[in-house]
Amino acid sequence: MTKIIMAACAVFLALCGVAALFAPQELLTYLGVPQHNAVILIIQLLAATLVAFAIANWMAKDSRIGGIYNRPLALANLMHFAIGAITLVKAFAAGKMPLAFAIVALGYCAFAIAFAVVVFFPPAEPA
Repeated sequence: MTKIIMAACAVFLALCGVAALFAPQELLTYLGVPQHNAVILIIQLLAATLVAFAIANWMAKDSRIGGIYNRPLALANLMHFAIGAITLVKAFAAGKMPLAFAIVALGYCAFAIAFAVVVFFPPAEPA
């Protein structure tokens, strides 16, 4: 089950990261944010982080995850998605986020729950 979670997570993060990396001006225009060079640079740096996280998850998808196995990666994913989900849901509830970002918020919520299960309910040891 963790192989599916890790692969789906890698694809999700790669899509978000690549979109922000190669189209930061379009993203900022859609959000109604002024396109200052520093803001574009920050978006691209954050996108690079998402792509790097996607690669780490993709490379670890065939490894055992849960309990003590790959715990740092599982915890990093849990923290990223839990904090991201809280932030996105809060922004969406305040009416400060376009409706299209609800899909991203739902993805973050789903992965936060999935990684909480991976971290706090490790798989049983094979007999």
